[in-house]
Amino acid sequence: MWHYPELDPIALDLGFFQIHWYGLMYLIAFVLGWGYTVWRARKMADWNSEMVGDLLFYIAMGVILGGRIGYILFYDLAYYLQHPLAVFQVWQGGMSFHGGLLGVTLAMWLYARKAGFSIFQVADLVAPSVPIGLLTGRIGNFINGELWGKVTDSPLGMAVYDPALQQVVHKYPTQLLEALLEGVVLFVLLAWYARKPRPAGSVAGLFLLGYGAFRFFVEFYRMPDVQLGYLAWGWLTMGQVLSMPMVAMGLGLMLWAYKRADSPKSA
Repeated sequence: MWHYPELDPIALDLGFFQIHWYGLMYLIAFVLGWGYTVWRARKMADWNSEMVGDLLFYIAMGVILGGRIGYILFYDLAYYLQHPLAVFQVWQGGMSFHGGLLGVTLAMWLYARKAGFSIFQVADLVAPSVPIGLLTGRIGNFINGELWGKVTDSPLGMAVYDPALQQVVHKYPTQLLEALLEGVVLFVLLAWYARKPRPAGSVAGLFLLGYGAFRFFVEFYRMPDVQLGYLAWGWLTMGQVLSMPMVAMGLGLMLWAYKRADSPKSA
C-alpha cells in the first residue's frame, strides 16, 4: 500500500496573498495548451500564433465561467444559494468538466463567428490540447486531497486520513487514474489521430467519445459527491449521466464527419 503525502494546497504564502497549487495547475495548462496549439497551427494555412492567442483567451473564459457555473448547477446548487460568496472561492476546487465543456463550446462558437471559421475547424484545433488541462487539473485535485475513490483493500488503494471516519483508510486515487486516462492516454490518442488530415469535426468527436468513455469507467471507482450520492441502482453517478451524452455525441459526430468526407484544414 502507498500513502498520501499530505501535500500543502498552498504553493506560496506571502501572508497577505496566497498562491494555490490548484490555480497554478490551470495556469500551467493554459501555457502548455497554448504552446501545443501554436505548434499545430503552424502547420495550417489558415491559422497563426496571434489567432491562437485570441482563441485561447475565449477558451480560458469559457473554462473558468463554464466550469464554475456547471459545478454549481449540476452538483451543489443548494449550498451556493445559501453561501453566495463561496461562488468566487475557486481555489478550493469545485469545477465541473462538463460545465467547462459547455463554456468552451460557446466560446469556440463565438470565436468561429468572429474569425470566419466553422466551429468544427476551431474544435478540431483545440481538442488535442484539452487533455493537457485535464491532466494538470486532476493533479490539482490530488494536491487538494479531494475527489477520492472508494475504500478498497486492493494494492492500488492509497492510505489517506478520512475526516468523516476519523481514521486512515485505503482509497482508490481516482484523481491519478483520471490524470492517466483523461490526460495522458487521451492526449496520445488525439495527437496520433490528428497528425494527419481528418474529416472536419472528427477530431472533436474522438475527444468527446474518448473522454466520455474514460470518465464513465472511472466513476465506478470514484466516490459520488456527498450531496448527491448515487442517482440510481446503487451505482449511477452524476458524472456518468453527464458523460453518456458525450459518448453518443462523439460517436455521432465522427460518423457524420466521415459521411460528409469533408477534409479538415488541420494536421
